[in-house]
Parts: sequence; C-alpha cells; structure tokens
Amino acid sequence: MPDTTCHMSISLDGFVAGPDQSRENPLGRRGQELHAWHLGDPRANDADRTAAGWLMRPRGAYVMGRNMFGPVRGEWDEEWTGWWGPEPPYHAPVFVLTHHAHDPIEMEGGTTFHFVTEGFDAAYAAACQAAGDRGVDIAGGASAVRQALAAGVVDELTLDIAPVLLGSGERIFDGSESFGFEPVEVLHSPLATHIRYRRGG
Repeated sequence: MPDTTCHMSISLDGFVAGPDQSRENPLGRRGQELHAWHLGDPRANDADRTAAGWLMRPRGAYVMGRNMFGPVRGEWDEEWTGWWGPEPPYHAPVFVLTHHAHDPIEMEGGTTFHFVTEGFDAAYAAACQAAGDRGVDIAGGASAVRQALAAGVVDELTLDIAPVLLGSGERIFDGSESFGFEPVEVLHSPLATHIRYRRGG
C-alpha cells in the first residue's frame, strides 16, 4: 500500500499554529513565523528548498480539517472555496472533515474538495480509494493530524522545527502517549531544522 504522509511546520514549544486563528490570521498570531523557510525569506538555503520539495510532491489525495479549509464555522452560511484562490496547490481530491454537509467544490487544476461528515476513518478510506497507488497526505490542521496519528495511518512524518516560541496555540501531539517514529533524514537552515521520520518497526 502506498505511503501516507504528513508534513507540518512546528515551533520549538510544539505548536503548529498560533493562538486566535481568524480570517485575518489563518495560522494564528505569529503562526506565519513557522513557515518563513518556504515563504520567501532570503535566508532560506538548499535545505529549505529540498524540504519544500518534500512538501509539494504530488499525492493522490489529501485529508484536511475544516479549520485548514477555511474560517467558516457551523452551518455553511457563506460561500467559501478555500484560502488558495481559484487553483489550489493540491491538484487532486481533498477530503475535508466537517460536521456539516456540503456539496463538492470543483476547482481549477484538478482539485475537488469533498466534505465528509462521518469522521476521520471515513475521510481517510475515501482518500485511499481516490489516491490509488499515488498515496495520501494528511494536510492539516492540528486536529486532523492528531486523528491521523491516533489512527496509526501515518507512514512518514516530516516536521520543520522553526526556532520560534509561540507560547500557545494548536498542538499536534496533545493526548499522544508515544511517538513511534524514527528519524531517517535531517536538514538544517537558519530558519528550520527539517526532520523526516518513518514509522518504526
């Protein structure tokens, strides 16, 4: 079976998003500081470019949480098609976890957002079926990643550890009692330490 991957930027104190996420601050206060390594900072080096290649490698399907998809809460009472404009970077089916049903949204470039109300297992199963032999990526946010880790479906986890302390926000390891991954590759830059882990055993 093809690998299921997950790639997240994280602070030194374990947060993948800052506090007070909103339409104006989708990554929370100071959350964007975790992503300087791939958002045009002039200090980025070859390690960052290699890690960006890991992040952007094509996958057959994606699973993401509703918070990752957008700021709309509760019933879908306004039109929203994601943060990424008319052509999102996924170019594949994306299965969005939500408690509120929504018709699929077809975007340019091959991305279609499907909204799954039956929980993580159902979204992941649908993503695996859609992906075929091209693999699935857990795209975030924190809650979706926590559910994927708890389900034991992530084969490769990449963390971009930024030299930033956020103090509060969203964590991906809350509630985890063990890690279960082994580092297989480490790259360094002034902006992040990129660690690629594989599931142990």
